[in-house]
Amino acid sequence: MSDIKLFNKWSYDGIKVVDEGLRRYVSLKPVIVPKTGSRVVGVQFHKSNLNIIERLVNKLMVVGHRAKKHKYTSGQNTGKSQNSMRLVEQAFTIIEQKTKQNPIQVFITALENAATREEIIAIEYGGARYPKAVECSPQRRIDIVLRIMTQSTYQKSVGSKKRAAESLADEIMHAYANSNQSAAVAKKIEMERQADSSR
Repeated sequence: MSDIKLFNKWSYDGIKVVDEGLRRYVSLKPVIVPKTGSRVVGVQFHKSNLNIIERLVNKLMVVGHRAKKHKYTSGQNTGKSQNSMRLVEQAFTIIEQKTKQNPIQVFITALENAATREEIIAIEYGGARYPKAVECSPQRRIDIVLRIMTQSTYQKSVGSKKRAAESLADEIMHAYANSNQSAAVAKKIEMERQADSSR
């Protein structure tokens, strides 16, 4: 039994990663404040050792542009970790209120549900490019899910009455329910469909 709780609210006890392929890459090392200050930034594949909640916070700080639509991220992406941590804490509070479950477990299950197993690459034969289906590595599966979740969060909150915390909570809960309303789940279905047709 660990006394360390995320944001001094949510326990890590009993949190399980069911997907065998992702288990090694989802770190659930107990931390109160998910911030290491980039102390292992120079180590290859260091991301796997960071707490998964910290990876979500980091992604919210530098989410990247979706289809070059800078307006969705330029205003809210200040790079301040305090703002991103507050956003995650508020989103987890909403998830706990609506699902009556530990939001850490809800988030982990959402990651597993939305992690794509296949994607397509372009190969070139004699000047012509063809799509080819390839398996997605576990590290990349998590990277893609976090990116799409965070980009969707900002996209749905810009120019609407919905706050970013509410958008993030909705995205995680939809992915937890394996619903197409989740941008990450919808993207997974689309990528696997394209890969299936490219065999």
